[in-house]
Amino acid sequence: MITHIVFFKLADPTAANIETTREKLESMRGKIDELRQLEVGVDVIRSERSYDLALVTRFDSMEALQAYQVHPYHAGEVIPHMKSVCSSVVAVDYAS
Repeated sequence: MITHIVFFKLADPTAANIETTREKLESMRGKIDELRQLEVGVDVIRSERSYDLALVTRFDSMEALQAYQVHPYHAGEVIPHMKSVCSSVVAVDYAS
């Protein structure tokens, strides 16, 4: 199992922008066969070091993660949105 965790800091973290972005991430559910689990969380602490959203996804293998990265919905819909609204993105991928 491969876990892919991504943190997003929005350039303009209004409640409306956070909700729109959360919905965009959630919209991957059921559209990408390789995606085994998807969880989206909105930060509740809102400290200076906090990121605004977290995405936790799980895949059966590295090949499945790589297929997700180039999947037309992820690459054509989700990534462009995230690039347009984020000031910073960090990720960690690990095997369990």
